[in-house]
Parts: sequence; structure tokens; C-alpha cells
Amino acid sequence: MPARKSSRRKYSPKAQSKVKRAMHERKHGQLKSGRSGKKVTSRKQAIAIGLSEARRSGAKVPRKKAA
Repeated sequence: MPARKSSRRKYSPKAQSKVKRAMHERKHGQLKSGRSGKKVTSRKQAIAIGLSEARRSGAKVPRKKAA
């Protein structure tokens, strides 16, 4: 049997660390969203913020999915 591919997305180590930091801040209630500055409580939003910061800093991150 051939080995199955993982369906999870793979990010560069730099991107992983950005997401990890965002998740840590969210857990401690310190992660704020961009313009409004509201507290982020959603896990998905925390991941999105981490990936967006990674993209801005030039880390290797897969393109955003088309909505």
C-alpha cells in the first residue's frame, strides 16, 4: 500500500513560529485584531493573523484559498 499524504498544510518553520506566538497570545487574552484592536477569541482568526504576519515578513506560506 502506498503511503498516504497528509491533508494538513505545511508551512515554513518561520511561519510556524508566527502562528505559535499568535496562538499563545490568544490563549492569554492578549491577541488583538488589526484596525479595531478588539480581543481575538477565535482559534481560526489567531491562525490567520499568524500566517498574515508570516507572509508580511517574507516566510514561505501557501497562497490563500479562493473563497
